[in-house]
Amino acid sequence: MRKYLQHIILAVLLMVTNVLSAQDLHFSQYFNAPLLVNPANTGFNPDYDYRIGGNYRNQWAGVINNPYKTMSLWGDVQLFNNRFENGWVGLGGTLYRDEAGSGSLTSTQGYVSAAYHQLLGYSSLLSFGANIGFVNKRIDINKLSFDNQWNGKFFDVNAGSGEAFMYSGVGYFDLQVGLNYALFLSDRAYFNVGVSASHINRPQESFFAPNNTVDTRVPVRFTTFLNGSFKLDDNWIINPNIYVSQSATATETVIGINANRNLSGEGGAQQLILGAYYRNKDAIIPMVGYQINDMKITFNYDVTTSSLSTFNGRQGAFEISIVKNGIYGGSGKAIKCPTVKF
Repeated sequence: MRKYLQHIILAVLLMVTNVLSAQDLHFSQYFNAPLLVNPANTGFNPDYDYRIGGNYRNQWAGVINNPYKTMSLWGDVQLFNNRFENGWVGLGGTLYRDEAGSGSLTSTQGYVSAAYHQLLGYSSLLSFGANIGFVNKRIDINKLSFDNQWNGKFFDVNAGSGEAFMYSGVGYFDLQVGLNYALFLSDRAYFNVGVSASHINRPQESFFAPNNTVDTRVPVRFTTFLNGSFKLDDNWIINPNIYVSQSATATETVIGINANRNLSGEGGAQQLILGAYYRNKDAIIPMVGYQINDMKITFNYDVTTSSLSTFNGRQGAFEISIVKNGIYGGSGKAIKCPTVKF
């Protein structure tokens, strides 16, 4: 029965991927995968010249033998900071890989992104970014079983699947654009709002034979986020935020808060990170992390609250992210806009 359930789940995922919409990569710690959320985030890191990050997510281990595994590496740098009096350029790159299911469904994506950041007066910043990338998705059809192969007792692999598979792999170019606006009220309060649109070129994505009655173009995905950072005193900084992403009829909403606790006095060289988030109709997400100097490690666990909890015992997903910031030459740098920090 468990194996049969796995095939049903994978079949639903295939249908969603190839008929309704593309399965985009996502992380609960979306704020620790900034280039994935919005290309306008490229180089938006006022305190530092560059940053490098990595993310790993393992999902649905309690439901299928081969759970979703999502991995990413990304990095960005600030350029021409000394040439533009009131702005700078950001350049970055990302690499993502997603693996799932008995059919070895994999998605590999690589993007390069660029953004321009322009100061508006002394207390706000407007950013525009874009990226271009290549997406490759593959599946091992021979590892799958279908309803036509069920003879009432077991799956007969010698029976025809009844499905019109034509390709075991698809590839296409992908485009994304985004805008960010940041408002620096003071060195103790900051707001940031961003919007982006992915798959604006509407690429075709399907493992099946061409069918004029089915639209296999990837739908445009719209993403909005709003976050803030508030320094309460010398020991606490809180960061409330909300993320909303919509693709075709599917919507994902994540809302929550992080709190940074200063453990080392002035400068905040060591910080404890505590957080709690909620993904609408899906999961409660407790979070913990630790920052030392320019290195931050954050861990979260998604506790399933949807009807899927009946099958997985609320074992949703665990996720870890590592982010390293740096300054060229290791010396200080001139900051063009205020930041909230210890």
